[in-house]
Amino acid sequence: MKPLFDKVSQECSKITTKNYSTSFSLGILFLSRELRVPIYSIYGFVRFADEIVDTFHGYDKQRLLITFKKDTYEAINDKVSLNPILHSFQLVVNKYNVRKEWIDHFFDSMEMDLQKKDYSEEKYKTYILGSAEVVGLMCLHVFTGGDDSMFDKLQPYAMKLGSALQKVNFLRDIKADSEDLGRTYFPGVDMRKFSVADKSLIEKDIENDFVEALKGIKMLSRSSRRGVYLAYYYYYMLFKKIRNLSPHRILNERVRISNVQKFYFMIKSSINHLLNLI
Repeated sequence: MKPLFDKVSQECSKITTKNYSTSFSLGILFLSRELRVPIYSIYGFVRFADEIVDTFHGYDKQRLLITFKKDTYEAINDKVSLNPILHSFQLVVNKYNVRKEWIDHFFDSMEMDLQKKDYSEEKYKTYILGSAEVVGLMCLHVFTGGDDSMFDKLQPYAMKLGSALQKVNFLRDIKADSEDLGRTYFPGVDMRKFSVADKSLIEKDIENDFVEALKGIKMLSRSSRRGVYLAYYYYYMLFKKIRNLSPHRILNERVRISNVQKFYFMIKSSINHLLNLI
């Protein structure tokens, strides 16, 4: 009955994705059917680790993360885990030969969230690498299905997309990160004096990441391009909304995209993709 346990575990990752992120869930639905399960599994794994460091207040986060990390590597080595999220993730790691160094980088960044409060330029880049860029590489490894030459070609663009999405999250969550978690990700920025100049500099960097990421999206196969473009389009629209607000506004409210707007973005991105307007 192992196949049934595999299916149940994968369904847990799917449920996790749908409950935590409607935007990523929509993007995954626009992938070819055979790509959806592994991407749900990657997201579920990433989300559980992120929850430990971001929301498990009042618990020993460090101990929980150490346990989760140990259990992750044991699941990969044993090719089984009674934690359904880790079981579904190990299925992806072992099937697609996801590189251990990417998982190492990811956990390095999660551990930084337990310790770092202010980030230097070097630490900021290290954090982005582990928390976002390597996640993009895991997904790209699935999308390219063992085609090493295509993976190598698209690797820098996948990293840029992961970077762009993460930085938009930083801007959107800047109030909660600084006030509730005591974190300031953007190097050299004093949140007590967050200025138009600070915001503009950050936005220019994000815009450059989006420009580069789109180049790679255009080179993806049709099996993955539509879904990845939807995620790109949603986050770019969120970025534009943030860019139109003052520093004071984003320091005092969390910018959101309504479900109606998300549905519109889904239709618009689909039309753009269908007409080859991306």
